[in-house]
Amino acid sequence: MRDSESSDDAQLDEPLGRVAILSYGSGHMLNDITSSCWFTYLLVFLTDLGLSPGDAATVMLSGQLADGFTTIFVGELMDRFGHFKLWHAGGSILVAISFSSVFGSCVPCKLMGTNSSTLETVGYSTFAAIFNVGWAVTQVAHMSMVNCMSSNPTSRVSLVSCRNAFTMVANLSLYGIALLIFTLLQSVNVLVQYRWIAYVSISLGCCFVVIFLVGTKEPGSIRHCMDKSLSRISWAYWFKKVLYYQVALVYTLTRLVTNVSQAFLAFYVINDLEMDQYSKALVPAIIYICSLIVSVILQETRWSSWRLKLYFSAGAVLWILSGLGIVFLPSRMHNLMYAISTIIGAANALMTVTSISMEGVLVGEDLNGCAFVYGSLSFVDKVSCGVALYVLESYQGSTKIRSNLGTVFGYSVTRLGLGLVPAVCSLLSAIVAYTMDLPDTRRRPLVEPLLA
Repeated sequence: MRDSESSDDAQLDEPLGRVAILSYGSGHMLNDITSSCWFTYLLVFLTDLGLSPGDAATVMLSGQLADGFTTIFVGELMDRFGHFKLWHAGGSILVAISFSSVFGSCVPCKLMGTNSSTLETVGYSTFAAIFNVGWAVTQVAHMSMVNCMSSNPTSRVSLVSCRNAFTMVANLSLYGIALLIFTLLQSVNVLVQYRWIAYVSISLGCCFVVIFLVGTKEPGSIRHCMDKSLSRISWAYWFKKVLYYQVALVYTLTRLVTNVSQAFLAFYVINDLEMDQYSKALVPAIIYICSLIVSVILQETRWSSWRLKLYFSAGAVLWILSGLGIVFLPSRMHNLMYAISTIIGAANALMTVTSISMEGVLVGEDLNGCAFVYGSLSFVDKVSCGVALYVLESYQGSTKIRSNLGTVFGYSVTRLGLGLVPAVCSLLSAIVAYTMDLPDTRRRPLVEPLLA
């Protein structure tokens, strides 16, 4: 029995091959493409339908809260019962079924025979919550698998980096789909256009879910990650670790940087910089192309604890510089936004890959509590992002507040939300990362370079 366990441990410590890493990375494609649509187009879509900015922000907040609370309970259940792929499949089905209704017509309005703004807000908020429950289940299952698939630190970072690379592919795919639909279906109303975007995105994402389920082994088939002979790790164990709070702050601040900037980017390039309409697709496309390139490069890096902190801090500095450029960039020099976009793309990749990898370092070999760690950190992330976007969008929809900000600071809420908020979050996260005492472990290269 001990020989079998030793063999399993040795197998887990071996670097993963390219196929295993790529099949794992494809598993979050459905979540990523729907999430991109959620943050990029939901607020614009709801306001185009006639909801006030405050009501639109309420819909998004309801989804973020549902997502956040679900991650906590799902993480606990996964720690108890395991079966990550089963959770992943169930969450993906829920996402696929509910997402079309988020951008569809108001079902309660049809049933009640009225189109009141209150009922519309409640209807869209309900489907937003259902969608985010499925999204959270899939996310926690997918992230929790990293530490169970391999104990090799470099392979763990490569899994995260590949997942981030597929996130960039998903975002680029969404903008390509949206551009194609907006071009071919110009004569139909906006509701039909967004419905087709949802249908095509779901179909594409589901194809990658199938690839993940077929090509990725359940971690329990390699090693019983949720070994019942091992005592489950209690929540108190993590709450007593200083590193838990440090990683939680870094991860949450990183998510605030990426999500807030994504939500306000379209408003900024059109309203503040007065750029052409196609810039709403071109600017974010540049960001994600640069992120994709950097993410692939990071997969070839030999990782250590100090290098994780160094690369994260480098990404934070790049975002601080980009944020300052966004705040002070005059509309007559709007073409410089394309150059800033390349810097933002690199910064996003550096911060995202390393912050998620820090979660893996935090978990280490404590696999019986990994789902709680990922779930609890995602809870803080989702709630904080939801509240931040709700506050900023509510301010953006208030003429009085917007006017007051213009009088005192001379900048719009959109400009401050896109430039100042991510810059401040990046600065704070870099300070926290600097204070971390990350345990160092032996690093090995991948079996096959992913760029070969």
